[in-house]
Amino acid sequence: MKTSTILSLAAVLIGLVVIEQARSQNCKCKTLALGKCDAADGNAQDCKCVLQIGTDERPVNCTKLIPKCWLMKRESVGTKAGRRPRPQNALVDNDGLYNPDCEANGAFKARQCNNTDTCWCVNSAGVRRTDKGDKNKKCAELVRTFWVIVEMKREDTDNTQNGAIETALRSLITNRYNLPPKYIEKFVENSIFVDLKQNSSVKVLDDVDIADVGYYLEKDIKGDPIMHADEKFEFLVNGKNFVVKEPLILYVDEKPHEISMKHLTPGVIAVIVVVIVAIIAGIVVLVLTRRKRGRYEKAEMKEMNEMQKELNS
Repeated sequence: MKTSTILSLAAVLIGLVVIEQARSQNCKCKTLALGKCDAADGNAQDCKCVLQIGTDERPVNCTKLIPKCWLMKRESVGTKAGRRPRPQNALVDNDGLYNPDCEANGAFKARQCNNTDTCWCVNSAGVRRTDKGDKNKKCAELVRTFWVIVEMKREDTDNTQNGAIETALRSLITNRYNLPPKYIEKFVENSIFVDLKQNSSVKVLDDVDIADVGYYLEKDIKGDPIMHADEKFEFLVNGKNFVVKEPLILYVDEKPHEISMKHLTPGVIAVIVVVIVAIIAGIVVLVLTRRKRGRYEKAEMKEMNEMQKELNS
């Protein structure tokens, strides 16, 4: 092969590398650090992004939050994990990460089995809302989670006013996660409670889902962000970084959950047993104490009667 031909091929390869670098620089997935993006002719407006889930690629809209079901599915691939006063029927995601079955639009399927013979029903946030059963388990519908409660602890030592925290947090949720303000309700005192409410009758088709917002926010607080590295998580209150930690997410559905006592986890059962034993022990001690006191009072009365007889004789 002639030297001139080799040089020409090298120039072509270098040109392709330069073009590819230009595309990657002009094209990024804002809401997904792991998104693979490409822009035709280096034009960022023509940016096309996909989420790699195993060998599957899902086209994603990087101007919006990625559906929680797809994010959980990707995170579970290659892992062994499969898995204030609270409102009545509030659910905590105690089952953890599992590899979910998702609809074509990224929504959770109502029934989840995680590639096993054990199945259960989930809500629209992907949280189990029924007891587990076998392959014959039926889930008539995907019940909507209309209320997501995000609880977090604050580390500030400057006695920052609650009003300033509320304003900053409302701005953060609206701007970072694109959740319309009408779905953000209230904040409370020393621990911070954020109520996100969005029932099926008020949610507009293109609105971000509160379950997705809760998932992104939880990851941000834990220091495991989903968004692109350029989209740094900053909770600024009065111009200063306000540190929050230990997020707890609660889910309330439009219909009561169907989890029964017989399927409580061993840890919860152990706590209940300890409490019951303590109550019984307290009752026994109280009864014995009263019996001893009664015997003492009877003996004391008998001695006084005998002394009175001796004085009269």
